[in-house]
Amino acid sequence: MNEAIRVKEVRLIGPANENIGVVSIEEARRIAQEADLDLVEVAPNAEPPVCRVMDFRKFLYERARKEREARKAQTKIEVKEIRLRPKTTAHHRSFKVRDARRWLEEGNKVRVRIRFKGREIDYVDLGLTDLKEVAEELADVATVEQPPAMEGRSVMLLLAPSRVKKKAGAATQAES
Repeated sequence: MNEAIRVKEVRLIGPANENIGVVSIEEARRIAQEADLDLVEVAPNAEPPVCRVMDFRKFLYERARKEREARKAQTKIEVKEIRLRPKTTAHHRSFKVRDARRWLEEGNKVRVRIRFKGREIDYVDLGLTDLKEVAEELADVATVEQPPAMEGRSVMLLLAPSRVKKKAGAATQAES
């Protein structure tokens, strides 16, 4: 692997991360061979190029492991949706709101959409009042991220989980 380095001199970092200084490439290869490690070019554009004596396979393994752990730590926020109509009864809406509350507590965002069919589009204000009522019912667990807006033949509202509620819940768990 270290045969790919084609310069006369390199700045060498030793096996214990100590700066050895500028040495010839033959000397750098000899030091790496004595340590039974690889000579890896880490900064080819520097003058002279920087090389490090290290176990390259171990380096690749640790980098891959860190990337896997970083992917595990990422949180993916889903956007769930509840669909209503202007004629949706309060009883039926309560079921939908209960689902939205559960999703918000899980950390997902919730989009509330009210679709208008036919001549219902003339009564957009009924849909807006429904959206405001849903937002008020969920105010303890959610904040309005995107206010009600008309999009085609529907009105949408986007709710995000409120961060204050999560932190308060974590604090009460830590105290117990």
